Amino acid sequence: MASTTTTAAGCFSRRIFTLHAPLRPHRLSAAHTRLCSSIQETQQDKKPKRLPFRPAASATHDWIGPPNPLSNLRPIVYHIPENETELEKHLRHLRQETEDWNHEFWTKQNINFSKDKEAFIISQLNAKGLTARDETGRRRTLSSEEMAEFYKSFLDTNRTRHANYNKEWYRRNFTITLLMARVSLSNMWRTVTDRHKSKKNSTPTT
Repeated sequence: MASTTTTAAGCFSRRIFTLHAPLRPHRLSAAHTRLCSSIQETQQDKKPKRLPFRPAASATHDWIGPPNPLSNLRPIVYHIPENETELEKHLRHLRQETEDWNHEFWTKQNINFSKDKEAFIISQLNAKGLTARDETGRRRTLSSEEMAEFYKSFLDTNRTRHANYNKEWYRRNFTITLLMARVSLSNMWRTVTDRHKSKKNSTPTT
């Protein structure tokens, strides 16, 4: 229970295209969780959005932006190489679409976590006959034992959602990995054939 409480005590996020073990409903690896920065109440009912500034794709480098305040994920704009093949284009589109899917999932998950956590704290304080703030204006908090009840409940409630996320996460990573291998093999073959043609053309005829 202690490990579950510790790792669940914040908003969650996942970095894409790293083949780590995925989120599990009752054990959240510290490598894939982050303490959530404060989420303003005015933002909680908004549809997940990207940062307003998103540069056009470069021809040489990927662009990685600052962490999104809701999903805690860094937005990525993948570069478009010169003479991009259809296979490379398919890979880039899938990676970008997966990036957006991941951002949307964790934005909604973190907002739900914050809302449910706040509602739980208020309900527990009300049961004790206490207000949300003390006489000095400071927000009241609950003990770690009391919060452990919420963390376990949140994980139990979202068990199916997390399991479905894991399945889709594996499927997307597997597909992307295969496409990356195909692109690499295609580029290697193109390099070999180009060198062979160049060598053949440079060989003097007798």
